[in-house]
Amino acid sequence: MAGLDGKELILGVSGSIAAYKAVYLLRELTRRGARVTVCLTDHASRFVGPLTFRTLSGRPVLTDLFDPQSDAAVEHVALAERADALIVAPATANVLAKAAHGLADDFLSTLLLAARCPVLMAPAMDGGMWDHAAVVTNVATLRQRGVVVLDPDAGALASGLAGRGRLPESDVIIETLLGMLTAVRDLTGERVLVTAGPTRESIDPVRFITNRSSGKMGYRIAAAARRRGADVVLVSGPTGLTPPAGALFVPVDSAEEMREAVLQHLPKTTIVIKAAAVADYRVRQQATEKIKGKRDLTLDLVPNPDILAEVAARKTGAFIVGFAAETNDLAANARAKLEAKGIDLLVGNDVSRRDIGFDAEDNEVLLVDRWGGAEALPRMPKDAVADAVLSRVLALRATAVAKVRR
Repeated sequence: MAGLDGKELILGVSGSIAAYKAVYLLRELTRRGARVTVCLTDHASRFVGPLTFRTLSGRPVLTDLFDPQSDAAVEHVALAERADALIVAPATANVLAKAAHGLADDFLSTLLLAARCPVLMAPAMDGGMWDHAAVVTNVATLRQRGVVVLDPDAGALASGLAGRGRLPESDVIIETLLGMLTAVRDLTGERVLVTAGPTRESIDPVRFITNRSSGKMGYRIAAAARRRGADVVLVSGPTGLTPPAGALFVPVDSAEEMREAVLQHLPKTTIVIKAAAVADYRVRQQATEKIKGKRDLTLDLVPNPDILAEVAARKTGAFIVGFAAETNDLAANARAKLEAKGIDLLVGNDVSRRDIGFDAEDNEVLLVDRWGGAEALPRMPKDAVADAVLSRVLALRATAVAKVRR
């Protein structure tokens, strides 16, 4: 599945202070190619006006079910039936109750009752409302009907209290949505080991050497593999990202720690994808105290272990994918690294460009394999790149097995 390209979505926004976060969610959904119609409750419009959502979606915003000037007002059932999914974010306790009991007294609750598509609700509420018996019962009822209701995040709430009630982050909502819309479960039975993010090599207790990496590409691959049915182990250096639900998350800091984690989980792995930006060097002797003063400083650096080459050399039978961040001669350098490491597939990208790669939401990569093939993928969101890489792995492996059998 190539992200959300061409998907017809309804985004319902209800009356919570978290309604402003729906603006960011809408922007991300449309950036990934979805066509989104926003439905605002009356209370939600008190927090964020319809004009904001109309500007970002490029479509009229649904507000008044009985507005005689609105064409959509008389075809709400058709709208619900042609949508690929309906998302409610934020979903207040009131909206959850209406949906659970089949009430339809405004546009959003009517759409929820008419919907025949997958429904995803991302709750947000204050105080101890999430744990109230009535809310617990309503959520259980919705889940029994097949509605996907996320658990809210814990943290500081608008009232000043702390607890569970914060709207889940947009990437969690989108990851869940992608899983709901992904019909292909072609990685069921596979165990996929993904490395992501940078490693940090300490100089002293407050300074370190690292490589640039946001970790986004590796995390998107882990999420895509999980959606497609794989058991996933994500070994990650320090990032600010949320690991995909259902994956075994192994946080590490240094290259040595990453190597140990990878080798520990390697024996049962069928696909290895090394997307981490492992620091090439570490300080031979880390200072035990902070180095004082501003002065010329010479660091004695030694190479870090080559985790990718070591994994390939163990010949466990796993299909091995590496990444190459290049600033010039992408095709030649990618092919050279593939052959030097002895791996099956290499994903190369040009990190000299600011619009792709480091920190960006998009990527444009070259796939080079050990059978002589090369495929250039156009610029696309990183979740689409992730699916393309996984599909390429399966296709190459199937072709290789077929050749051996012949």
